[in-house]
Amino acid sequence: MEKITFTPETEEEAIQLFVLEKTRLGGVDYLLVTDREEGDAQALILKDVTAEHGDESTYEVVSDDKELDAVAAVFESLLDDIAFVEEEE
Repeated sequence: MEKITFTPETEEEAIQLFVLEKTRLGGVDYLLVTDREEGDAQALILKDVTAEHGDESTYEVVSDDKELDAVAAVFESLLDDIAFVEEEE
C-alpha cells in the first residue's frame, strides 16, 4: 500500500498516511487515506489543490458536505469492503 507524508497546516509535524484509493471526479484528483494500514481506522478524503506548476503536491481535507458525500459514494463503489461512518462529536 502506498504511503504518503502529510503535513497539516495547523501542525508542524508530518504524519504518515496510507493511500487506499485514488479517483478523479469533475477534473479533480482525490485520495482516500487512512492512518492505519489494516483494520478499522480513521479515514480522510483529500482533494488535490496543487498549483499548476507547483513543485510539491498540495492536498486539503474535503470539508464541504456535498462534495464529501459525492466523493465518498465513488470510493464506496470502488472498494467493496469499505463503509463510511460519521464520527460522533
